[in-house]
Formats: sequence, structure tokens, C-alpha cells
Amino acid sequence: QVQLVQSGGGLVQPGGSLRLSCAASGRTFSSRTMVWYRQSPGKERELVAAISSGGGVVYSDSVKGRFTISRDNAKNTVTLQMNSLKPEDTAVYYCAAGDSATVIEYWAQGTQVTVSS
Repeated sequence: QVQLVQSGGGLVQPGGSLRLSCAASGRTFSSRTMVWYRQSPGKERELVAAISSGGGVVYSDSVKGRFTISRDNAKNTVTLQMNSLKPEDTAVYYCAAGDSATVIEYWAQGTQVTVSS
């Protein structure tokens, strides 16, 4: 069993930065792929970034070069550093854990990120 608790998010101006963090409980964190998804009103949930247990990362084309996902297995945390934010990045962001980026077993509560001037 893995429980995920997110922190971070909020309101930022275009071009600004935000950091999302996700703390996991449970002894299997290091073996899980950790993923950030997002969902905007009227749109399907979108995979933003994922990091495997071995440290391999993938990003959606829309955030590549601006967002960075990282994990600290000693602290059971995963972080999404978001730079050069755009209004189209506005969404509810979810931390998730699973066997792969698309096989998700656990979800955090979600946090709103709003990019607006």
C-alpha cells in the first residue's frame, strides 16, 4: 500500500516557476514509477512527466525543456519543478505511483496550478 500526499501549486504569472512535491508512505516507493498527470476543465487527463525506479524520465512534448521531474528514494519524495510556465499549463496536477507511467495504482489528492497575469 502506498499513500501519496502532494504539496505546492498555486497562482503564478506567465514565465514564473512553481514546484510540486509528493511524499509517499510505504516501503515500496523505490520500486514504483512515479508520475505527474494534469487535467484541465473539459480536457482529458494528460501525462506530464514520469520517472522510473531506475531514474529514467519521460516528458510530454508540451513541457519538455521547461519541467523537471526528480525523485529522492531516501526521502520517499518526487518533485516536479515547473519553469517558464504558460497559461496553458493551468490545470489540476496529480501525483501518481504505479508499475509504469500508464499503469497507475495510487493517486494523490491533486493540486491546482493557475498561470495567469
